[in-house]
Amino acid sequence: MKKRCFWVSDDPLYIEYHDQEWGVPTFDDAVLFEFLILETFQAGLSWITILKKRENFRKAFDNFDYKKIANYSEKKYEELLLDTGIIRNKLKIRSAITNAKLFMEVQQEFGSFSKFFWNYTNGKPIINVFDKREDVPATTELSDKISKDLKKRGFKFVGSTVIYAYMQSMGMVNDHTTDCFRYKEV
Repeated sequence: MKKRCFWVSDDPLYIEYHDQEWGVPTFDDAVLFEFLILETFQAGLSWITILKKRENFRKAFDNFDYKKIANYSEKKYEELLLDTGIIRNKLKIRSAITNAKLFMEVQQEFGSFSKFFWNYTNGKPIINVFDKREDVPATTELSDKISKDLKKRGFKFVGSTVIYAYMQSMGMVNDHTTDCFRYKEV
C-alpha cells in the first residue's frame, strides 16, 4: 500500500487529487486560475468540500474561463447565488469576478500570471523536507509577501494561509512529507 501525506483520507477524490495534481509544478495560466478560484472558495471550509463540488464549480464558472468570469453580469452573479452545487457565499462569488479581472491585469503587466507568480522563486519549486504533520506550516514569509502583493493589487480572499495552500497546490512548494510516495516523484 502506498504511503501518502497525512491529510489524505481514503476518499477517492482526495487520493486522486493528491496523487495526480497536488504539488505538481504548474505553469499554465488556466490551471493556475482554477486553483486560485478553488482555494479562495475553500477559505474556512474543508478541502474535501471543494473537491466534491469541483465539477459543479467548473460548470457554474464556465470551465474557469477567467475572460468570461471577468465579464459576468449582475444577472449571472444572482444565478450563481442560487446554484446549490457551489459554495453560495456572496463575497466569494464577487471575489471570483474581481479576481478574474485582476488576473488579466497581471497577465498584461507580466506577460502571464504564471510569470508573475513563479518570479517569486525564480521559476523553481521550493523543495521542503517535512517529516511529519507538525513540520508543515500554514504560512511562510513568502506567502505573507505574495498575499500582501495580491491584496495591494485588489485581489480578494488571498490571505497568507490561502496563498500558502495555493503555493502547495500549484507546486511552488513541495510539501509532500518525506514518507509520502509522491515526495520524490514531484
